[in-house]
Amino acid sequence: MIPLPLDEVRALDLGVLDGEGEVTSVKADSREAGPGDLFVALNSGVRFVDEARARGAATLVPRDQEAALATLASLVRAKSTADVVAVVGSAGKTTTKDILGALCAPHVATIWAEKSLNNEIGLPLTVCRLESETRVLVTEMGMRGLGQVAALCSIARPKLAVVPHIGPEHLELLGTVERVAEANAEAIDALPAEGVAVVPEQSPLDPFLDRDDVEIRRFSPADIEVERLLTRFTVGRETVELALPFTQRHLMANTLAALHAYDALGLPLDRAADGVERISLSPWRGEEIQLPGGGFVVNDAYNANPDSMRAALVHLEERAAGRRKVAILGEMAELGDGSAAYHDRVGELAAELGIDVIGVGETARSYAPAAWVASAADVAEVAREYVRPGDAVLVKASRAVGLEGIADEITNIARAWSLSS
Repeated sequence: MIPLPLDEVRALDLGVLDGEGEVTSVKADSREAGPGDLFVALNSGVRFVDEARARGAATLVPRDQEAALATLASLVRAKSTADVVAVVGSAGKTTTKDILGALCAPHVATIWAEKSLNNEIGLPLTVCRLESETRVLVTEMGMRGLGQVAALCSIARPKLAVVPHIGPEHLELLGTVERVAEANAEAIDALPAEGVAVVPEQSPLDPFLDRDDVEIRRFSPADIEVERLLTRFTVGRETVELALPFTQRHLMANTLAALHAYDALGLPLDRAADGVERISLSPWRGEEIQLPGGGFVVNDAYNANPDSMRAALVHLEERAAGRRKVAILGEMAELGDGSAAYHDRVGELAAELGIDVIGVGETARSYAPAAWVASAADVAEVAREYVRPGDAVLVKASRAVGLEGIADEITNIARAWSLSS
């Protein structure tokens, strides 16, 4: 982090501040705090202030934790000349962020958000990681309603906005996909004159792309050509070939969006491949695990909405290559009045693709599953009876369902098969 004199922080009057000198990092976990760090006690973290002080850290017990973090991050941002990228949208934010950060890193000092730190807590913590030498900061911004992306942008002050996808999400709060688009368009509204927005060729975002002082770059699946070992992308008038560590078409679309942002940052398209080996996707987002017996399991359990569920099922069908196909699916949350219809369509698609579904939770009955369990705790027992060696398996649901550990359970089951055969 760009060093902050504690006297400067104290002048902000954010709460009870203990410490002297300057800090070079902001921590929200007392176990990670030490000399030179400022431990900000969030939620129950106030219990660990003494522990952080004993480790040599300065400490802040804020009156308003979100306001305090926003103020600290804004102070750090004001001291930085980095180009900031805001990745927003309904799906693909985290993978696009991870890909863009990896592509940029070989060429300029780059920081990108860890995992899905994209809310009122995570975004400021990411901005506080800015160093004096940082040239690119890739942030991820989530939202649950209107005004939230705008608030995050007021902290990060992005020069570029990337929108991988707009679709149904948080409909219990926003009501319509058009409102979802409006909420995410706040990132484009926040751009300075001559900023750049990377958006899909066609999407519900289109009515909100009305700024004539911002460059709009559009990307299309038609600009992606997949071969056995290479994926070819058309970016403007240039062609970029990458040997990517994944095969999902929706991740390739996210890569194309990232390449447009990479190009807009002035980085060399002819050297984009330099960063491919650094690509490491955040956990539970399309991770493929090979299983004994020739099968595999795709752990895509971090989150789910109708569009990402469709993409994951289509990928399973394509990737299965003749294997029996099984999808362990839970609820897609926060879809409002249309929830039942969205779940019905997912079940219909699975049937069309010849995928057997194990449903998890009451809402998952709408998938017309071949087997059903009440909760994630019951999945392993059913999988032990139902999943066979050599199967192609997908695990996907909204995070609240708690399916992220099921891929490991299936791996253990497959190993037991292998040892007993």
